[in-house]
Amino acid sequence: MTRTIINLREADKRWLDREAKRRRVPMTRLVGEAVSEYRMRQEAQDRPGLETLLTETRGLWRQGDGLAWQERLRNEWDESP
Repeated sequence: MTRTIINLREADKRWLDREAKRRRVPMTRLVGEAVSEYRMRQEAQDRPGLETLLTETRGLWRQGDGLAWQERLRNEWDESP
């Protein structure tokens, strides 16, 4: 775990202290949980959505028959020792 110093508004610090007391956890745990949740949300927003992925991969199998390729690949599994 890494320690860091942050600046908070007085009202936010008081709220954190009250919330930590109510939940019976250290205030630092609440801050850590909040940062982790914020990070997950930001990273999720940065991931391309389904529409973007479909647009970017459109026409990927134009050079050949995707079903034939899939069947060849599966047949390799059947031929394994």
